[in-house]
Amino acid sequence: MILFECDYTEGACPEIIKRLEETNFLQTPGYGEDEFSESAREKIRRLCGRKDADVHFLVGGTQTNFTVISSILRPYQGVLCAETGHINVHETGAVEATGHKVLALPSKDGKITAKQVRDSHEFHWKDANHEHIVQPGMVYISHPTENGTLYSKSELEELYAVCKELELPLFLDGARLGYGLMSDASTMTLQDVAENTDVFYIGGTKAGALFGEAVVITNPTLKKDFRYMMKQKGGMLAKGRLLGIQFDTLFTDGLYFKVAKHADDMAMRLKQAFIDKGYRLLFDSYTNQQFPIMPDEHLEKLKEKYGYCFWEKTDETHSAVRFCTSWATGENAVEALIADIAEL
Repeated sequence: MILFECDYTEGACPEIIKRLEETNFLQTPGYGEDEFSESAREKIRRLCGRKDADVHFLVGGTQTNFTVISSILRPYQGVLCAETGHINVHETGAVEATGHKVLALPSKDGKITAKQVRDSHEFHWKDANHEHIVQPGMVYISHPTENGTLYSKSELEELYAVCKELELPLFLDGARLGYGLMSDASTMTLQDVAENTDVFYIGGTKAGALFGEAVVITNPTLKKDFRYMMKQKGGMLAKGRLLGIQFDTLFTDGLYFKVAKHADDMAMRLKQAFIDKGYRLLFDSYTNQQFPIMPDEHLEKLKEKYGYCFWEKTDETHSAVRFCTSWATGENAVEALIADIAEL
């Protein structure tokens, strides 16, 4: 069985495993105060072009999302996001469990617009009963989105300009950020992301690390006491050097970007195969997630050899599914799937 279900079916880049083994018996301080974590922070700051950025390492995406969001919001505030946003559909109410409502906005492609944010803000404050309603306190987006789509640089700039005007901190979920930045359709760099958000994170779990996410805080007002929040939410790893070593390795010699580009390249080959076969695509994704709409009978045949993720029924005889490539997806696996698609 060849799995295309998600981008974390494998362990970690060999370079990371090797470095973890090499440093296994070194003694270091705990809780991310080791030399490896500091080296990783410096590399990330340089790539972001922000010497003033605070960089923190947490274990997983859900933990990162609810820790960041709960650190920003007042008790009576909620977070605006797309209705398809990860915090709204795939985190078991983790944000709500911290006491904050997710304020979902309609979205066809997984993105939200500056106009939607402005309209939501005005709708709240123009309501005579606004003190009885959860107040929008920040904005959450992901890049790429849950649907594999990308914000353009101009879209992010426009969104951030409105967020600053309305004093709504903008948080970008970058669980798959590498796959977005290295897409042929990308118009952004890591520095662009840092310049147009208040806080974001660089995903490691889905991009070659065993586990880990790197939170980058650029807004000075959001930096104070963040480590207290990490500790309270269970996000301060005692053996913090395990995170530092992984991110230090990922950002040595461009490894993070190389493995992300590989996944995107493999996904584009699959995308072309789906198109050549005549399948429609649920979303026009240029990242490592592809969403073909296929006859159910074809999916049943592929299920014998391949793992994929069901997304939604599109009619009585067709379903949209997700095929996901990763840093470790082999060319042989992609070639085998392409050949089998052609034979359907």
